[in-house]
Amino acid sequence: MTTCGRERHPTDYLTVDPITVKLSRFGVKLSSDAGIASLIDDLGRAMSGADDLIMMGGGNPGHIDAVHRLLKEKLAALAADDTRFRELINIYDPSQGHIRFNEHCARLLRREYGWDVGPENICLTNGSQTAFFMLLNMFGGRYPDGTMKKIRFPLAPEYIGYADLGIDDDLFISTRPHIEYLEDRQFKYRVDFDGLDIGEETGAICLSRPTNPTGNVVTDIELRRLHGLAEEHDIPLIIDSAYGLPFPHIVYTEASVFWDERIIICLSLSKLGLPAVRTGIVIASRHIIKSLAAMNAVISLAPGSFGALLVEELVQNGDIIELGKKVVKPFYLEKANKTLACVHKELRGIPYRVHRPEGAMFLWVWFENMPISSLELYHRLKRRGVLIVSGHYFFVGLSEPWQHSQECIRVTYSQDDDEIARGLRVIGSEVRALYDAAGATTS
Repeated sequence: MTTCGRERHPTDYLTVDPITVKLSRFGVKLSSDAGIASLIDDLGRAMSGADDLIMMGGGNPGHIDAVHRLLKEKLAALAADDTRFRELINIYDPSQGHIRFNEHCARLLRREYGWDVGPENICLTNGSQTAFFMLLNMFGGRYPDGTMKKIRFPLAPEYIGYADLGIDDDLFISTRPHIEYLEDRQFKYRVDFDGLDIGEETGAICLSRPTNPTGNVVTDIELRRLHGLAEEHDIPLIIDSAYGLPFPHIVYTEASVFWDERIIICLSLSKLGLPAVRTGIVIASRHIIKSLAAMNAVISLAPGSFGALLVEELVQNGDIIELGKKVVKPFYLEKANKTLACVHKELRGIPYRVHRPEGAMFLWVWFENMPISSLELYHRLKRRGVLIVSGHYFFVGLSEPWQHSQECIRVTYSQDDDEIARGLRVIGSEVRALYDAAGATTS
């Protein structure tokens, strides 16, 4: 059993001084050195001020004044309404989530997009990560007939948070992308459909859109082709839209969204500016939603009410979509452009490329033929007070080693502009020194 380069054994021990506790395979798998655990620890310490670090690694949303003012108003109104406040703190929701919120959400999707959905097609979860733990293990792993199914990522790299979610080992298969070289030192990953072999072992196709970590937006044509493959093989297509459509709409390129009972769309309130409320929203067929609700009941009894009640009015009147389009998206687009300009300035003379930023809140930087691995670069930068994420974590499920996976880093541009500029200056000086020491040719 391996993950992120570390071999794990079911006989591993958890040491809690002065006691050594022997763990089950499940305990070992979920408590060992996972990339997402390291990322969240770095993120939490940096954002809390526990460490004096420039945070360029996590996906914590930025501070948008207009969003914060609106949410403070909604929170004050919620606290002032005795009936709704009692709902918030003193009543369990059903395991499918807050009833009114689900009804409002279904009406919104019918009205805005013409989707044939009702509240029976919507389930809330305690964050998208929880939703994906349930979904990926629902369709991947050992089936009652003894067969083993896997989750197919049609485009590597993919989200670091998926990598350790599988209860069974080797749950994921990824396909290398085509790399399209673009002007201005940019590139774009595209789905290699010729290499995308959807066999009987595939239990579901899954992708994030926009892609975390690269900011890539799979095109409408690519998405339709993936939907066709899902139909052909009678499997679901899972779309992680935590940064995307219908909300929070952090998408800078032309893209549309569609749904039918073959598709599972996962939304979140986090990137609207509510990461702490842990609210995931799953839109799927009635059968899948019924299974998710049952899992909610087993794992956590019911999802929390805070997120649903806080944004209920925004969903009811459709303002949640307008908030994404008119406030959230422009905020991140401006920051993406500023950060990209800073990258070109600080990395001048270094053989680098940047994935074309099409959405989300990250830049994906590729240092071609870098003398050290991206993980070693992460450690060097951390010692200099800058946190990034090593790209190797995002290439889970590839069948063969790929040097490219050791040459990329993810940096976030969601935080303070001056901090981002300082961080990029440190990254540039560190990487330039590496190439100079190796005698590598710069361009």
